[in-house]
Amino acid sequence: MGQRNQFVITARGEIGTIEGPKENETKYGKFMKANFLPWCGSFVNFCASAVDLKIPNCVSTLAGAKAFEKQGRFQKAEVAVPEVGDLAFFDFPADSLDRISHIGIVARVDAEKGIVWVIEGNTSPDVKGDQRNGGQVCQKKRAYKVKNSGKFKKSIPVFIVGFGKPKFKD
Repeated sequence: MGQRNQFVITARGEIGTIEGPKENETKYGKFMKANFLPWCGSFVNFCASAVDLKIPNCVSTLAGAKAFEKQGRFQKAEVAVPEVGDLAFFDFPADSLDRISHIGIVARVDAEKGIVWVIEGNTSPDVKGDQRNGGQVCQKKRAYKVKNSGKFKKSIPVFIVGFGKPKFKD
């Protein structure tokens, strides 16, 4: 089994983990020496470290995206060809931050529809909760293309702005 698959399997094994007892208190934050801070990036770095995958520090998701860009390993969502194990970077317009503010690990891709399933730390299990500070590890269905549904089904909103492409050993 290759490093890419190990990375996703590690992330999948964390689904259901909830922060606490204090807000933003997690083993991921503790691991990255960023406990009590929003922890989606710490979650990604924790999973990468568990399989000896070298990626930029993503505690600051914006800095993580910029590091992937600097390495020439970032694809903007509308032109991306995402793969399992890629890192999805998000900007949620309703979160009052007009920048990349969330990250997750791509677990499955439906390129025809422009949809990925992403394992995310510090999100909400439903669409009503806080998507970038929801306190749980969840797998979410997310769109990366604007037209992502068929004739009879409404498109889902696009919050993914791009994908970081780690260098896997396999």
